[in-house]
Amino acid sequence: MLQTTTPHETAIPHAEGVSADEFRAALARLAAGVVLVTAHDAEHGPHGEDVGMTATAFLSVSLDPPLVMVSVRNDSRMDDLLERQPLWAVSVLSESQRHIAGRFAMKGRISDRLLFEDIPCESGEATGAPLVRGALAVLECRTEQRVEAGDHTLVIGRVLTAGAPSTESGPLTYFQGRYRRLA
Repeated sequence: MLQTTTPHETAIPHAEGVSADEFRAALARLAAGVVLVTAHDAEHGPHGEDVGMTATAFLSVSLDPPLVMVSVRNDSRMDDLLERQPLWAVSVLSESQRHIAGRFAMKGRISDRLLFEDIPCESGEATGAPLVRGALAVLECRTEQRVEAGDHTLVIGRVLTAGAPSTESGPLTYFQGRYRRLA
């Protein structure tokens, strides 16, 4: 008997033989913008603590309503915080803010309080999350949906406020495992 499939049932072989190193090397060829995702953890200490995370997996999802998405590693401090705290912010980093990206991407880093110590920030009016001064753009968001995807969670947020301060600087990008400037 001849079996037919609809377009939705077409079998696509899974690349089971792809190693993590091969996958990482292939995706390193994709240039990405660099952002700092921040949130205020009111439950940490008497005055709370600001938390930050460098991300390159950040994108616009929808114009109406205005939605963005960030990919957060499961069981990270940011994942744990955004699971209980729906308000967060994003600062799109400029090429002159490479040191900020590197600082918040460190593994086994010191406390977030110390990481924010000498970075010029202001608290967002809608979220209370830190917004980096001098960033190319800043967004304040409220989580609309969380989608588990392998070892990461995709956090989709509704944009509550957006600003694009004037700047002469270009964007900070990440390509082939390094921060770079656009030429």
